[in-house]
Amino acid sequence: MSGMPLEKSPMSAPAGRIAKLADQCVQCGLCLPVCPTYALDRNEAESPRGRIAIAAALARGAVDATSALREHLDHCLGCLSCENVCPAHVQYDELLIGTRALLGPSPRRPRLLLALIERPALLRVLRRLGDRVVPPRWKAWLTGHLRATSAWRAALSGMPAAAPTVPLAAGSDERPQLALFPGCVASVEDAEAQHASLRLLRAAGFRVSVLPAFCCGAMDLHGGATAAAERAAQRLRRHWQASGAGRLVSVTPGCLGTLRHALPGVSVVDPLELLASHGESLRFRPLPLRVAVHVPCTQVNVAGTDGDMLRLLRRIPGLEVLPLSRPPHCCGAAGSHQLEFPERAAQLREATLHQLGALDPQRLLSSNIGCRLHLGAATGTLPSQHPLTLLAQQLELD
Repeated sequence: MSGMPLEKSPMSAPAGRIAKLADQCVQCGLCLPVCPTYALDRNEAESPRGRIAIAAALARGAVDATSALREHLDHCLGCLSCENVCPAHVQYDELLIGTRALLGPSPRRPRLLLALIERPALLRVLRRLGDRVVPPRWKAWLTGHLRATSAWRAALSGMPAAAPTVPLAAGSDERPQLALFPGCVASVEDAEAQHASLRLLRAAGFRVSVLPAFCCGAMDLHGGATAAAERAAQRLRRHWQASGAGRLVSVTPGCLGTLRHALPGVSVVDPLELLASHGESLRFRPLPLRVAVHVPCTQVNVAGTDGDMLRLLRRIPGLEVLPLSRPPHCCGAAGSHQLEFPERAAQLREATLHQLGALDPQRLLSSNIGCRLHLGAATGTLPSQHPLTLLAQQLELD
């Protein structure tokens, strides 16, 4: 490989560990049919086994970390569909995170924008200010004058028209069984789902408290910014220990992997899992509506609660539940991927949009706020919400 080597992070993951993980791959190719980027490019370097080979070569010093080479790693969505089907049980998530840490953050990473996104209090203020200063017609004009590859254009395109709702209160349960982690973007743009989660969990008999809203470090961890990710993890550990709860819950499945990484040994779960297993007493009002259900990759491959979600939704009388098909149909959001590679993210989104067009739903449901914002930028007037929000709206009170 030719080109100038990239500067490597001083907090890199041990290269020996990366090489050991890469050696587990038997190059069988069973990962190819479920990989969204391989389906998009039909390029071996854009496949899981291709990236594993690149990671092994980098770890062993066999190649220089050129911009062209690392781009194949940066294109990975981290959906983990490959890990889910791997017969050799390759720990692809750890390998990818470790290799990105070895390389350090990408030069094209939108640091200022991500710094804003990771501060929910500031994001909430700017969102409300923006709604007053930049009405929809000006937002469309501004978006149209930004480059197609601009991270700011992608962020503005996905921004909902409605201002975010009131943030969650801390709660007053003296001995909570559960602590809800609000996150960063989700605490602002998905506040309704957070409130819905509290309402449903408490109706099912759980005592729930709420942690402060901040970033779990997922975008930093997956972007090679290991020092920032560790600071977020330390903050999470402090607030978790102070909560006194026995389990941690998050309404955003994209946060679960990072929360578990930061809190080894702690039970970190999707509220849908608890509601499916402990919410037998919950009753829902009828709703004659046809909904398309987008199942985020992390809900399948990390949370494993896609079945719980569908079973809960089908308990609403009259609701027609239409799940979108799975791999390799990732919507392309993938955390900060939609900001770093907006054109690729839009290409990946097309398959999901095609399915939506065929189903002709009246509403779109998705449990990941990043996916929902990314899809919402292209679906126009189709209403969308978190499945928990719909469940809470239809909850029948005694």
